[in-house]
Amino acid sequence: MQTFSWENAAELALVERSGFVESRHIGAAAVVSPDGEIAHTVGDTDAPIFPRSTLKPFQAIASLKAGAPLRGAEVAIAAGSHEGSFEQIQVVADILQNAGLSPRDLQCPEAFPKDERAHSYLLSHDMGKQRIAFNCSGKHAAFLAACVHNEWDTGTYLDPEHPLQRLVMEIVEEFTGEPVQTIGVDGCGAPVPAFSLNGLARAYGTLGEAIRNIKADARTATLATAMADYPEMVQNHGKPNTLVMEQLDVIAKFGAEGVLAIGTRDGAAVAVKSLDGSFRAVTLVALTLLARQGYIAQDSVEALLPRVLQPITGGGKPVGQVRLGSAFEED
Repeated sequence: MQTFSWENAAELALVERSGFVESRHIGAAAVVSPDGEIAHTVGDTDAPIFPRSTLKPFQAIASLKAGAPLRGAEVAIAAGSHEGSFEQIQVVADILQNAGLSPRDLQCPEAFPKDERAHSYLLSHDMGKQRIAFNCSGKHAAFLAACVHNEWDTGTYLDPEHPLQRLVMEIVEEFTGEPVQTIGVDGCGAPVPAFSLNGLARAYGTLGEAIRNIKADARTATLATAMADYPEMVQNHGKPNTLVMEQLDVIAKFGAEGVLAIGTRDGAAVAVKSLDGSFRAVTLVALTLLARQGYIAQDSVEALLPRVLQPITGGGKPVGQVRLGSAFEED
């Protein structure tokens, strides 16, 4: 099984340096309307993809439904790809401590924090990589808390046949509205299912609509509201996902290999996959698609993009730009 090929991809964005186009990002994207219908697509959005860390909110919902006693920032970091700041690591440590566990129980890989202050601290104190600093440690801590609550085995919590992972797959199929096509192993060691960009967009539409919505499913509303209220736990202060959530009051989540999904409070959503695995243009593409369909304000997007786009520089000065590709010329 494989994802879509370049023949079925669209040109999402160009990288221009000194008036010369030096790179092109191709991929696919799906937009769903507030009623859950496919409103717009570019490229092949029916082909399976691995959603990677865009899956985390639904894994966190599974942990909540399994009884993990999480609150506030703990819920948000369970759905986040954090950078290992002191604040973020403390929240993960609290989840583990409340479950009677420690960072030694985590089965994600060891890593240095991406957060500069935390990274410098470890180096200055002759400390090596830490499991709790890995970007998925919040999700893993939530998994473990759910296992402790149910007296499930904590040593096999990443096994696809573990009751918690079976629950994850049930929730994924419920939110995407389609069957899981295959299951792989994510970078953190957790099972990762394959499904379409259409399904991912539908799932994020449901998630976005649940922000501060007392009529939504309780666990979904808890998760979405926590992400919106604690966006710094989803990535980090000043980082693209956190900025998008702070400025637009939406749910936004990156996944490895160039995946991004955004859900609005009206229930509209977009899911993007860059075929080369790059993140460089996906925020531009996703926000533009939502704005062109009228689901977020164009002026808000224009104000935000300079803060989240990677600058194209030469000698430390701007010499180019990341701009939309030919997929948008037909709109």
